[in-house]
Amino acid sequence: MRRFDYRCATAVVTGAASGIGAALAHGLAARGSDLVLLDRDAERLATVVGAVRTSYPDRRVDPVVVDLADAAATAGAAEQVRVRHPRVRLLVNNAGVALGGRFDQVTLDEFQWVVDINFRAVVQLTHALLPALKAEPGSHLVNVSSLFGLIAPPGQAAYSATKFAVRGFTEVLRHELIADGIGVTSVHPGGIATRITENARIGSGVNRDDYEVGRRQFDRLLSIPPARAAEVILRGVERRRPRVLIGWSAKLPDLIARIAPGSYGRLLRVGLNQTADAPTRRLTTGAVPASQLADQPSVPQPADQPPASPPADDLG
Repeated sequence: MRRFDYRCATAVVTGAASGIGAALAHGLAARGSDLVLLDRDAERLATVVGAVRTSYPDRRVDPVVVDLADAAATAGAAEQVRVRHPRVRLLVNNAGVALGGRFDQVTLDEFQWVVDINFRAVVQLTHALLPALKAEPGSHLVNVSSLFGLIAPPGQAAYSATKFAVRGFTEVLRHELIADGIGVTSVHPGGIATRITENARIGSGVNRDDYEVGRRQFDRLLSIPPARAAEVILRGVERRRPRVLIGWSAKLPDLIARIAPGSYGRLLRVGLNQTADAPTRRLTTGAVPASQLADQPSVPQPADQPPASPPADDLG
């Protein structure tokens, strides 16, 4: 399969108002793509759109404000995109949310909120726009999973369940769409410095004081700039990589989980207990959610410091 050509392509990106999504918007525009940017935060989305238009005045940028937790609104947004942009060459399902607390500390409604945004919306948008991707030669689909789509730590039932689902869904489509010439990439970021902590919900049964202590501690572990993450993703798509892992904070746990699939949780806890202080350890045992890990991504240990430019081995 030939390399992906960004020039004069129409790219659809969800979760585009901040973090990896906003960085992807700038990176795609720099490569010559027109943009359709989806997010529920109208004000922040307008800021991103304005910045991209200022930097790349020749690029078409179409904002779509939608709450992906609402299935009917998602369907309406998908139809709007389909009608206004019949030639979509790239779809990036990047939007995602987090929920803090163990399974017995969250309600089913809270759990369902994560499912709707992190998985149902991915399936719904992909289904709606797949005919457009099939009609556009050399198209590509990107679904952003997470490190927690590779490992499943305590306190992350909703987040990990949805990110594992995204991973499985993506792998199936990779096999099914070969004959259509559509490239498919699953993305698993490590600790990206984004707003997911600010946007995360707290389970009804979670102690708020413990949550805030753990959140502040964990924010210190999110060190990879979104721009670097976006660059790694875009390079991976260009090369038609089936899977992209961002940072050793994603790669090392993935390797451990492959070597010891039944006991990696104990191994990771041992490593954390040797390096983390008490509040951070509390986070890994479920008292405080680790869902605040990246913009759809997460890490169970300190993220590595980014080099000046993304190394080639960031493509997993």
